[in-house]
Amino acid sequence: MNDLLSGALILGFAVIALFFLRFWRSTRDRLFALFALSFTLMAVNRLILAIVKLPEDNYPYVYLVRLVANALIIYAVVDKNRAASKGSDSGATPLPRS
Repeated sequence: MNDLLSGALILGFAVIALFFLRFWRSTRDRLFALFALSFTLMAVNRLILAIVKLPEDNYPYVYLVRLVANALIIYAVVDKNRAASKGSDSGATPLPRS
């Protein structure tokens, strides 16, 4: 059962990575590239765990890879918001008047 769940997670992470990679290729936005890299790291992490069959609790480097992947997502969002706020004076979009 664990192998089945690991395979499903690997497939899910890989599909999400390809999804973001497709958007990066069409927009060249760094946010999509970093998201694709992050989900690729998660897929590779799960693949190595499935092949080697290590218990996750005994090896802290397993969590370091996940930490790096999640830190990439946080960095991408912060970087995108910082770039968006530099483009406007107040950083907020004015509301339309009716």
